[in-house]
Amino acid sequence: MLMLFSRLSGGMLLLLPWLVLGGCNERQETHLTSSVRQEEAPPPVEAPAPELLLSQRAFIDVSEKVTPAVVNIRAERVRMVDRISPLFEDFFGEFFNAPPAEQRERSLGSGFILSADGYILTNEHVVSGAEQIKVRLTDQRVFPGKVVGVDPKTDVAVIKIDAAGPLPVVVLGDSDRLKVGQWALAIGNPFGLDSTLTVGVISATGRTDVGIEDYENFVQTDASINPGNSGGPLLNIYGEVVGVNTAIVASGQGIGFAIPINLARLIADQLISNGQVTRGWLGVSIQPLDAALAASFGMDRVTGALVTGVLPGTPAEEAGIRRGDVLLNFDGKPVRTVKELQLLVASAPLGKNLPVEVLREATRLTLEVLLVAREESAPSAQPTQAEEPAPWLGMRFAETGEGVRVAEVEPDSVADDAGIQGGDLVLAINRHAVRTLADVRSARQRARVKESVLLLLQRGDTNLFVALPLVE
Repeated sequence: MLMLFSRLSGGMLLLLPWLVLGGCNERQETHLTSSVRQEEAPPPVEAPAPELLLSQRAFIDVSEKVTPAVVNIRAERVRMVDRISPLFEDFFGEFFNAPPAEQRERSLGSGFILSADGYILTNEHVVSGAEQIKVRLTDQRVFPGKVVGVDPKTDVAVIKIDAAGPLPVVVLGDSDRLKVGQWALAIGNPFGLDSTLTVGVISATGRTDVGIEDYENFVQTDASINPGNSGGPLLNIYGEVVGVNTAIVASGQGIGFAIPINLARLIADQLISNGQVTRGWLGVSIQPLDAALAASFGMDRVTGALVTGVLPGTPAEEAGIRRGDVLLNFDGKPVRTVKELQLLVASAPLGKNLPVEVLREATRLTLEVLLVAREESAPSAQPTQAEEPAPWLGMRFAETGEGVRVAEVEPDSVADDAGIQGGDLVLAINRHAVRTLADVRSARQRARVKESVLLLLQRGDTNLFVALPLVE
C-alpha cells in the first residue's frame, strides 16, 4: 500500500494510509473562468462613471496628439581618465607613467520639437559638453543634432536637426495661468523607455530657493519624472506645453520640477535669434525681509525685496531708487521674494520704461526704470580697526579710515543671534548714516525710545539690513 510521510514537530513521522477511492483512474478537469471577455459577455463594470471615461479619453487624446513631437536625445561626451588606479599610483606611477585615456560617456534625455524646421527645446544639462548628439523621433528616424545655444542659469538649451520634410510640433501654453490642482501630464523617455506618459497634478507654482539653478520659478508636479525625462514636456489637459521637466527630489516620491514654459520660451527665442541670452540689469543689491525687518519698515507682512545698496550710474539710480526702499512690484507683477525680483528683472525687456512700486518711509511710490543689459560689477573693501570701549547690543565698534566696523561680537548676544560678524562695516543705524564713532553714540542715544535698532551693514561686496531688539 502506498504511504505518505508528513513531518510533525519533534521529528516524529506519522504513517498515513493512502486511501484508494473508486474511480481514481478518471481525470477531473478544472474549468477556469476566462480572463478574456467574450463579446457576448458583459464586462465586470458595465457603466463606468462618465467622468472617468472623459478623463481617460482626454489622456489618450493628449498622448496621441503630442507624443509624435517628443524626441529621445542621446548625448555622447569624452572624458579623460587615468589609466592606473589612484590606489596604485603612489607605488607604481613612476614605472607606468601612462597618459590619461579617453572614456566615452553617454546620457539620455528628452526634448520636444518647437518648429517644423527642426528646432528642439531641452535641458542644458542633457546636452552640456556633448561632442555628438543623436535625436530619435517616435517613428524611429534618427538625426544628428547641433547645439544652437545653451543657458546654464536656467537649464534651457535649443538644438537643431535637419529633416527632409516638416516635422510634428508642440503647442506652447501659458504657464502664468497654471493653478494648483490642475491635471499635469509628462511625456518623455525615462530610463530610455520611449514615449512614456505619466499623469498627476500641478502641486505648486513659483517654487524658488530650490537650489537647482540661478534663476528659479519652478512648477512642481507629482506626475512621475525620472532620469531620461529631463527636457521633455509637461502638459495641461489641452495638450499644451506648460513646462520643461528638469529635476526630481531624489529622496522623495512625487516631487518633480519643471521650468515654466513662459520662461523657457523667452530663453529659447533669444538662443535661436542670437545664440546667447541677454538679461536685464537694475543695479541694486538686495536682501530678503524677515518679520523683524518688515515691522521696522512699518509693514504688516513679510513681502518684497529690501534695497541695501544702489550702484552709481545704474538704471536704479537714474530711476530714483534709494537704499532702504522695499521693492513691492516690478512691471505690474508682485515681488514676494528676492529670487522673484531677480527673475523679473532678468526677464524684463530692455529699452522700455517699466513701472516699479517701492515702499519708502511708510509711503508707496511708483517709479519708472529703463533697464540695460546685465554687466558684472563687484566693489570691495578691506577692514582695519580702532576700538570703541563701550559695547552696545553685544558689539564693539572700531573707527577706520573708511567708516565704522564691528570689531567684536559677544557670544550669545542679540547681535550674535542676528548673525552680525566682526568686520562688518556699519553704514547706517536707524536710517542715519554712520561715518564715525560719534555717529554710533548719537544713534545709541536716539535708540533708547525705539523698540528695535535697524542696522545697515556691508559685508564683503554685499549690503544687508539687520533688525535688533533693544535690550538696554
